[in-house]
Amino acid sequence: MVYRIYADMRIYTCANGGGIMQDLIKTMKALSDQTRLRITNLLLERECCVCEVMQALGISQSRASRNLGILEDAGFLRARRDGTWVLYTVDWDSASDYARLLAKLLKDYPVNNELLVGDIQRRKRRFESVRDAAGNR
Repeated sequence: MVYRIYADMRIYTCANGGGIMQDLIKTMKALSDQTRLRITNLLLERECCVCEVMQALGISQSRASRNLGILEDAGFLRARRDGTWVLYTVDWDSASDYARLLAKLLKDYPVNNELLVGDIQRRKRRFESVRDAAGNR
């Protein structure tokens, strides 16, 4: 009898919660990569374009774009076009519940890691140097 109830629960979960399970798997897979965690950490600070992600993390344009695409597909990010630039930001509004929860967890309880802190500092230095150059013209 216990086995039958358990089997019914599994069938019910698979029939009615398959989409939810797939959302959870997609969300967890998206954050299971060090590069994507580093990118998410950057974007929790503010929106960035691909070139800012590249420079902060020291990665190629194709690697940055590919990983931004995976995060966007998993529901973590939203892209918006500003002229020729594509800017990415954490998607708090239309993200899945799992993506929103994990992004909030990363924001509220940041990992104190030298690599993640270094990424933020490099992005800030780059942003300040660009802003200073634009102001000196």
